[in-house]
Amino acid sequence: EVELAESGGGSAQAGGSLRLTCTTSGFSFDERELGWFRRTREKECEFVSTITSDGSTSYADSVKGRFTISRDNAKATVYLQMNSLQPEDTGVYYCAAEEDCSGEYVGPNWGQGTQVTVSS
Repeated sequence: EVELAESGGGSAQAGGSLRLTCTTSGFSFDERELGWFRRTREKECEFVSTITSDGSTSYADSVKGRFTISRDNAKATVYLQMNSLQPEDTGVYYCAAEEDCSGEYVGPNWGQGTQVTVSS
């Protein structure tokens, strides 16, 4: 059974940092692209970042230079280090395996989400 579980969300002041963790099981983690998406007040689903099986990364323009995605294949875990947080980063963050926003957070390849709240 495929499972993804996010943790590490919470509250932060603008300019602060949080580190999200997504632990996974039930699939060949090292062969899959992993990604982070978020639901904000403005957007139902927004791409944040992805990392391929060979470690190539991509970022939304809005987070580039502030967020860093990484993966640990031995632990089947993907991380999102978020620095210089802004109130606009507030939302529910989801990790997913080879999904995009058309998946609408439904199905086994999505985690349940973790809330991030950034205050000014």
